[in-house]
Amino acid sequence: MLRDRQRELAIALAIAALAAVLALAAPSFFAPANLRDLLLANVPVFIVSAGMTVIILTAEIDISVGSQFAIASVAAGVFAVHGLPTIAAIALATLAGALMGALNGALIAWVRIPSIVVTLAAMVALRDGLRWTTQGAWVENLPPGFHWLGLSQAASDLVMIAAAALIASAMAWALRYLAAGRAVYATGSDANAARLAGIDPQLVVFSVFTLIGALTGFAAALNAVRFEQIPSNAGLGLELKVIAAVVVGGVAITGGRGTLFGALLGVVLLGMIGPALTFLGFSAYWERAIEGGIILAAVSMDAIGARWRRNADLAAAHRA
Repeated sequence: MLRDRQRELAIALAIAALAAVLALAAPSFFAPANLRDLLLANVPVFIVSAGMTVIILTAEIDISVGSQFAIASVAAGVFAVHGLPTIAAIALATLAGALMGALNGALIAWVRIPSIVVTLAAMVALRDGLRWTTQGAWVENLPPGFHWLGLSQAASDLVMIAAAALIASAMAWALRYLAAGRAVYATGSDANAARLAGIDPQLVVFSVFTLIGALTGFAAALNAVRFEQIPSNAGLGLELKVIAAVVVGGVAITGGRGTLFGALLGVVLLGMIGPALTFLGFSAYWERAIEGGIILAAVSMDAIGARWRRNADLAAAHRA
């Protein structure tokens, strides 16, 4: 059990070490206002990371989430400007995300195009399509009922945090206890074996891509209500951040292993890095480089661990 949780323990220790450094060198990092902003900025990241967790558990990848996030953000704002109630605008943005994810999933599951190819094409096409449609203009004149969900800022903050917690709890429970969760792990571990066990791997892949699309749309709408204007370039770099968070949290890039709790720890660690660099006097431009290095280190650890386990299995079979 402890062995299975080694990566999560290592990330928790890294978070504690970074917090200790900040407490000594930049105690203002822990000002309530900064912690609040940090938490709210990472609520959408965690929601999308929850979807990315099940994608990577099935041994797939989705690098189009940043572009989907931008489209859903703009869609939520446009719906609100045209008079739709806030709940309806959020629901339609979620639906838009689900449709984009479903298109990716259909091409990957049934047309058999590799997920990296499909989502790379989607990332470029969706981003450029949005840029052409909006001409780079931001969504403005948002109605008062849309901003902060029509609530006080404090109440809106609580709603967003509660929504993220509810999503996390439901998905963690489903992955652990439901047949659908076991199907996700089985598909990522060995699709052929899953098929022999009565699981439809293609349906699983289609479903998880639809799910990440819906979660991305919902996260984008929640993020949009925090601002008085919605930029058409929202979500830039989101794909790198969520993939890094999930992989560093212990979800194997080869599929079949990992937990949502690990992804949450990854979000916390990566969410701290950018602000920590600023408070410690370093350039924030190092954040992307550090994220890339973290991905490389995590994937390398997975590869070394997989090779070690394979050699151990061969040695055990030889002794038998």
